[in-house]
Amino acid sequence: MTETLREIFRNRFGSEPRLFRAPGRVNLIGEHTDYNDGFVLPMAIQQNTTVAAAKRADRIVRVFSLNLEKDAEFDLDSPGPRRRGIWLDYVEGVAQALRKRAPGLSGADLMIQSDLPIGGGLSSSAALEMSVGTALLGISGLELDRVSLALSGQESEHNYVGINSGIMDQFVAVLGKAGHALLIDCRGLRGDLVPLSLDDSAIMVCDTKVKHELGSSEYNTRRSQCEQGVALLRQTLPNIKALRDVSTAEFELHQGLLPEPVRRRCRHVITENARTLDATRALSAGDLKEMGRLMLASHQSLRDDYEVSCRELDLLVEAASAATGVWGARMTGGGFGGCTVNLVRRSALDQFREKVTERYVTATGLEPTIFVAEPSDGACEIP
Repeated sequence: MTETLREIFRNRFGSEPRLFRAPGRVNLIGEHTDYNDGFVLPMAIQQNTTVAAAKRADRIVRVFSLNLEKDAEFDLDSPGPRRRGIWLDYVEGVAQALRKRAPGLSGADLMIQSDLPIGGGLSSSAALEMSVGTALLGISGLELDRVSLALSGQESEHNYVGINSGIMDQFVAVLGKAGHALLIDCRGLRGDLVPLSLDDSAIMVCDTKVKHELGSSEYNTRRSQCEQGVALLRQTLPNIKALRDVSTAEFELHQGLLPEPVRRRCRHVITENARTLDATRALSAGDLKEMGRLMLASHQSLRDDYEVSCRELDLLVEAASAATGVWGARMTGGGFGGCTVNLVRRSALDQFREKVTERYVTATGLEPTIFVAEPSDGACEIP
């Protein structure tokens, strides 16, 4: 694949490229906690976005997407309009964010190829941002610490895309490590590697093949509701800055201050933070039964309290929970479609695929894509 990409690049741009990649991610637990200064437990996966790149002598960035078969260009010194609702927003957004952090960023010819499903809940957007960012820095001969690179991607989402996302996706895309999950403290911007002992079990991803249009608007609504909850709870808990600062016991004591649905939104985030820390301890101890219990509790909370699940996600979780050899299952990602993540005994993988596919096809007429997700390394140059 990489040699083919190099050849297509040469034919289109007439120069020799360097190749860079950034992975997608699957979040094991800790959903919608990142923009509440909380904790998340994702892992980088082997599916990724690859960028072929060559330096230009001017300040123009020319981009061609192989997946979309579309091209575009922009001038680093003359930023284009924001929030156009097109794929270029991610590319130009991260370039402009990097330009402020790494003076001397050069123009470039870029060719993008990805095997991540768009809208599948595996963070194809962060993989695009971080592969492009890594490529632009690399060909410009510039160095930037990985946290600043991740923040550039988040800034792109906020300013150019119009989604007030947290830092999880970009963070794990640059700091992920093979064989590990990454416990991220989204306030302290610190990531602690958590070894994944998966000799007898596997992380299975099931793609619903649907993405409901509610996603982007509802994401910003949920964030606003959480901020409203913090403002109300601060009446009796004056020192809190975010929902991360509220314990489950404090929430139980003061939840009467909150109207619906703000109360349920806050309950999800506060209990999900606790589940994420518990899950980290369970994985570290090799307690897959407890990890599975926490995954299912997370899904129920996302479905009932945060209301970001959908019929297709619920069907896949129900089908997985009824299958033999499954420790746990939950939706992963922002919601309203996309994927589920499942912890399954390796001896039961074939049966899992068969039974889950059968039940889902019968209920929806859609055939899910099901694959094993291997914990992989973060963004890098491909030799």
